[in-house]
Amino acid sequence: MSQTLEFFFDVGSPASYLAWTQAPALAARTGATLRYRPMLLGAVFKATGNASPAAVPAKGRYSRHDMQRFARCYGVTLTMNPHFPVNTLMCMRLATAALGTDQHDTLLRALFEGMWLQERDLSDPEVLGRTLTEAGLDAADWAARAQTPAVKDALKATTGEAVARGVFGAPTFFVGEEMFFGQDRLDFVEAALSGEPV
Repeated sequence: MSQTLEFFFDVGSPASYLAWTQAPALAARTGATLRYRPMLLGAVFKATGNASPAAVPAKGRYSRHDMQRFARCYGVTLTMNPHFPVNTLMCMRLATAALGTDQHDTLLRALFEGMWLQERDLSDPEVLGRTLTEAGLDAADWAARAQTPAVKDALKATTGEAVARGVFGAPTFFVGEEMFFGQDRLDFVEAALSGEPV
């Protein structure tokens, strides 16, 4: 029976971006079903008392350097966004609205690449709309979907669920009830999905 890999993320997290570049292939290798779980990282930080590494200058400098190490390791490009940290409320509502649609992958790619390759300020509605349009998406339609009460409630619910399950940052993965925090734990995630002890 195929296992499910839950991927809690926020597109404003560079570590979530790195994990996103690797998670689909990891799921394919292990035969797992990848379940995207968009959450609002700022709300998770507030609920858990955690903070971005950028809040501690020395930790932020190290984290940026370490992210580049992993980008090279994964064979991907990561450009640190000059607008970081970015308010991702609308982005994460969009990611929530896209769940289960045939445009999910396109929308998620537009958000992640807009943030971490194109260095865009996706908290700016005009920039966000242009980013979606350039990806071939109907920006006005998606903006309307993202503002529905159902989508707003779903994002709040997933964020609350994440906190209740022990999530304190992004990305966080679950294999069953086993939690793995960080894009640097993907080896452990793959082992768990393969039935190996971790």
